[in-house]
Parts: sequence; structure tokens; C-alpha cells
Amino acid sequence: MTEVNAYAAHADDQPLAPLTIDRRAPRPDDVAIEILYCGVCHSDLHFAKNDWGLTRYPVVPGHEIVGRVTRVGDDVTRFKPGDVVGVGCMVDSCRTCAACKDDVEQYCLNDFTMTYGSDDRHDGTMTQGGYSESIVVSEHFVLTMPEGIDLPSAAPILCAGITTYSPLRHYGVRKGHKLGVIGMGGLGHMGVKLAKALGAEVTVFTRSEDKVEEAKRHGADHVVISTDEAQMKAVAETYDFMLDTVPVEHDINPYLAALKYDGTHIMVGLINGLEPPVQGANLIFKRRVLAGSLIGGIAETQELLNFCAEHNITCDVEMIDMQNINEAFERMKKGDVHYRFVIDMASLKSTT
Repeated sequence: MTEVNAYAAHADDQPLAPLTIDRRAPRPDDVAIEILYCGVCHSDLHFAKNDWGLTRYPVVPGHEIVGRVTRVGDDVTRFKPGDVVGVGCMVDSCRTCAACKDDVEQYCLNDFTMTYGSDDRHDGTMTQGGYSESIVVSEHFVLTMPEGIDLPSAAPILCAGITTYSPLRHYGVRKGHKLGVIGMGGLGHMGVKLAKALGAEVTVFTRSEDKVEEAKRHGADHVVISTDEAQMKAVAETYDFMLDTVPVEHDINPYLAALKYDGTHIMVGLINGLEPPVQGANLIFKRRVLAGSLIGGIAETQELLNFCAEHNITCDVEMIDMQNINEAFERMKKGDVHYRFVIDMASLKSTT
């Protein structure tokens, strides 16, 4: 075991605060990683505040990790000390079920092991995430950072990026397709960039006039103000796909009406229920599909990193020091970030 410095949530009504945690010595298939950057995801905030009722304290958040390999286990073949690597939302799965064999470990039939807040499959200890100096992860769940990719802005690609890329690839979004992206936050702006790189014609749906120029700056071909009934009526039965990144309850019926027949509405942002309910006629009379998507598997995430490096796609980030994480959480609650905070983990060493 090695003691490392971290920042943890200690209770749902307390700010994150320093904590010393233990990292295991590398098992034969493990990679030990010095963490350089860690993105700040809305899931971190939800988990720290126990919004989903799953949290056990203390917990170290962070699942958008970029770092440098410091040590490898005896059986590791893909990495060596000095390699720059990434770790995303999961650090293990059963590896034997149908989903794992299909390289979609995020749908592991025996539940994937989250980067933080899960029970380790080997020793039962709770996993702790990337708001820390280092982490130890099985080789299978470690990603290669492509040469030339900007490391700080690549961190959120491991969550926000793959959350939007996976459904685009799964449903075959390509040139000739018309795609609507609902919401222009951390997920939405990545959805726009990735869909454009895949060749789609992209429209951003937003409630805010302030987002119009912003959306176009990121490559959107069109912007629709979703609260404007005339604008929504004008795009009825227009789109092949809707990528819905909104993380709070909202009415999807107007967006379903904007889909062509056989169109697909893909939910990636909302975990709780919809309000008001879906009107069945919006699905039945046009054979539309309401679908959901989580993150992506390890192979697909590596594909995405390579794709982003090739197409010079980055996530828009604001760098922060570790000691400013509670302020960042408060700003996230207000939507005051464009579009992702990333922690420079060197600041953790400077404060401990």
C-alpha cells in the first residue's frame, strides 16, 4: 500500500476536504499512474452530494483522468513507465459476460466497477477516483493518449466525449444525416463537434438566445430556440436523430415531433424521469424510437481519443487548482462553466 493525498467528500452537507488514502501495490496486470489532470464532471457533484442515494463516505470523486505511468505489474504488455495514459468512468468489469465480450463493458451484465464509489472485485475495498495524486488500474481499463492531443482538454473526452460519441457511432450518424443536439453544455458542445466531424448537419436546440452565436462558433449549422413555437413548428419532421444532453426533467414531446418517421431520440443526460410524460402518439404514428445510451466501452473510447487527435477536437475547459474545487462545484450548480473544469493536479501537491 502507498499513502497518497486526495480531496474527498466526507458528507453530503460538507465541502470537499483533504484526505489521505491508500493505493494498492500493482497486481500483475496493473498500471500505476501519477495523475496530471482530472476533469470535473456533474456526476462528481451528484455523487458528492448523494443525489442518487448511492454514496458511501468518504469518497474521492473524479473519472476523467490523464496521467503518466510510474510502474507496471509483471504481466503488463501495453504500457511502460513514462507513457501518458487516461482512465475514464470504469476500472473493471466481469470481462466474461456477453456485453464484456462485445467490448461494451459499460453494459456489463454483472455491473462494471466505477472509478470511484464501487466495490473492488478483488479485495472488496471501495474504489477512489481521480481527485488524488495517483491511481492504480488494471491494464485493460487504461487508455493510450495519442501523440499531439492536448492533455488538459482531453481529460473530459473520457466522459463527456465518449458519452456523446458512443451513441453517434452506434446509430451510425454520418454524412447526409440531420442531427439535433438538445442543450449546449459540456455534453452538448462535444456532441456538436463530434457529429460535425462525422459529417452530419447539426442543429442545436437551446432555450437561451445567448447560446446562438456560441453554438455556431462550435460548428453548429443551425440553432433553434426551443421555447419559440414558430421555430419548433418550422422544423417538424426534419431530423434523423436527436441527441438529448439535458440533465434535468424536461418535455421531450416537442423534440419527438421534430423527428422524421423512423427517427431516434437518444437520451444521454437525464437519469431521473421525464416531466411531462411521453405522449405515445409521438412514437407510434411515426415509428419513432426513444433510446438511451451510457458511456462507451474501452475499445470505443480509445477509438474516440484517436479520432479527436486526428480531427483536432478538444473539449473547452477552464483550469482550476484543487483547492478551488468547492467553488467549482458551486459554479457548476449555476451553469457557470464553459464547458468543463479540469484540475491541475500539481496544485494538490503544492497544498499538502
